[in-house]
Amino acid sequence: MFSSSAITIDVESPDQPEVIALIAELDAYQDSLYPPESRHALDLASLKQSNVLFAVARDRTGQAIGCGALVFGPEFAEIKRLYVNPRGRGQGIARKLLAMLESRAVHADCKLLKLETGPYQPEALSLYASAGYERRGPFADYTNDPLSVFMQKHIAA
Repeated sequence: MFSSSAITIDVESPDQPEVIALIAELDAYQDSLYPPESRHALDLASLKQSNVLFAVARDRTGQAIGCGALVFGPEFAEIKRLYVNPRGRGQGIARKLLAMLESRAVHADCKLLKLETGPYQPEALSLYASAGYERRGPFADYTNDPLSVFMQKHIAA
């Protein structure tokens, strides 16, 4: 668990009403940016699978303010559903969520993290680049799409 005076971040079930609402906010935001065929979100059932680690950031009142997931595969883990509610932005919460997910990946002996995001999310692109993620081509079941940006980072395990 990560904790500071303002927020806590811990592994939780995504199957909680306020976390489901947070994920719905993320879906609505991405729906406003990208057509359905360019969205690669995981649904709630997928986020509850045994190979998924789901983290929730909570503010000092205990309200869910951000989330992120790691989907572990045999050769790498993929970062999915990294999101911070607008009222929590500008406080470093996304960076702390990302650092927590990376730490959990290292502890699971994962050496490579990959992700897919979109070109209309400059804050996300900036966050990932500043955290050491580099652009790459499509991976796994993704196809080349002008509305997808693929990135990866080798981590010490």
